Amino acid sequence: MDLFAGIPVTDYRRALDWYERLLGAPPAFFPNDVEAVWELAEHRYLYVELLPERAGRALQTLFVDDYDARVAAISARGIDPVTRETYENGVRKATYHDPDGNEVGIGGGPA
Repeated sequence: MDLFAGIPVTDYRRALDWYERLLGAPPAFFPNDVEAVWELAEHRYLYVELLPERAGRALQTLFVDDYDARVAAISARGIDPVTRETYENGVRKATYHDPDGNEVGIGGGPA
């Protein structure tokens, strides 16, 4: 299964900077002048697109094996989560908001 998960933004350049810091890498490719695409895993992509009228409403969660290391690396790049949660089953989630208010969660299994 392939996945393309999109996030609408109001300021393309600002979003590029923020998502590069969040994801720890530059985009894998640019399909046009208003989109940037990161390949998170084989055939699984997250992209930002300049769509000001739709910005601020996206909700994405990336579930990772290396939760603690990933959250620490994001903080080292200057982005801290707005919330951290641990659910009853031990699953953890750090929630980040981009400059438009779009939500990107980083989830991980029990510690």
